[in-house]
Amino acid sequence: MPRSFSMRGVQGAADRAVQHARTWMMETAPGSHVHDVQLDPRFQHRGVDLLWELPTGEVRGIEVKGDRQRSRRYWFELVSNVEKDTPGCFLYSGADLMMYVFLAQAELHVLPLKQVREWFLPRAKAYSLKHTSTKTGAIRYTTVGAVVPCREVLDAVPSVLCIPLKRGAGKGAEAEEAPSERETPAGEASSAPEASESAPLAPTGTDVE
Repeated sequence: MPRSFSMRGVQGAADRAVQHARTWMMETAPGSHVHDVQLDPRFQHRGVDLLWELPTGEVRGIEVKGDRQRSRRYWFELVSNVEKDTPGCFLYSGADLMMYVFLAQAELHVLPLKQVREWFLPRAKAYSLKHTSTKTGAIRYTTVGAVVPCREVLDAVPSVLCIPLKRGAGKGAEAEEAPSERETPAGEASSAPEASESAPLAPTGTDVE
């Protein structure tokens, strides 16, 4: 049976993840602007939490995931609501980058979503699926995701970045600085539910039902 979580219980982690992502973007591209569109319905259904407006004028869509577990595994959401049979954000998101924040390890992973999705889909059946149950008010829904070791993605998609976060970089951050698996590119949700204990990623504004 999937473990149950309340939306209130994980929202703080989501807020910290967004703050870490915002801080990194501003430091990476000084003079850029980050627009929070989590509550904008025009972007919620496109799987975009933030818009990163670079000094060049280019605008990138960013999806942010905050993960409170201690092992480094991604949790790629494939079904967002089993009861309504709605696809997960990993499949439908129109974001350019997924910024996956491991709060316990103080790491920010930046995944080019299109490239990671193209790598994952042909081999999806090789990874186990985990279920989580989340309650929002009186409504409870089930989410399904694939558990994927970070190292396999890092090795297969060289453009993925793994950045150690500075101590206290995110407001109210709970994590300490930890060594990263990759600090620079080679050439951009455990972190995922355990077999006996499923844990959802901290939801952001794109995680709508």
